[in-house]
Amino acid sequence: MNITIRTASPADAGRLLTIYAPYISDTVITFEYDVPTEEQFRQRMAKVQQRYPWLVAEADGEIIGYAYASQFKDRAAYDWAVETSIYVEKGHRHAGVGRLLHDALEQALRRQGILNMNACLAYSEHEDEYLPTDSLHFHRSLGYEQVAHFHKCGRKCGRWYDMIWMEKLIGDHQNG
Repeated sequence: MNITIRTASPADAGRLLTIYAPYISDTVITFEYDVPTEEQFRQRMAKVQQRYPWLVAEADGEIIGYAYASQFKDRAAYDWAVETSIYVEKGHRHAGVGRLLHDALEQALRRQGILNMNACLAYSEHEDEYLPTDSLHFHRSLGYEQVAHFHKCGRKCGRWYDMIWMEKLIGDHQNG
């Protein structure tokens, strides 16, 4: 399988939403409850792309995953930090697609002068049918460290879930 990474375009919104929708309806990987419309999703993409990269992974011309960075906090002092998100189509997980997307996203963010990549993950001590532990292991393998743990702060699928923040420093934090 030949995988290429490219910048997302507005025309990709429908396909990207098709990848994202099962994460909403079948998992707690996102705490979002309702699948957005294609137009709402396209607007999200446009807002993100005003400032940050949104990338897609294609295999033989078909989009099989995407990654993007978004604003970490709405204050100028946080301009060097982002929140990252990666979603891979179910049939293509555990094949290196997420890693390719993450590496390309990290390089794009470095070029932008971003220093901190942050990831917010749903968490439970015990894997269940709504939340595998894949994301935690994936981020650890990329060099992220856990920096915060919030207990029972998200409720979805009739259960309470924790949230953890993980962080990867990708640049030199110089004073002055």
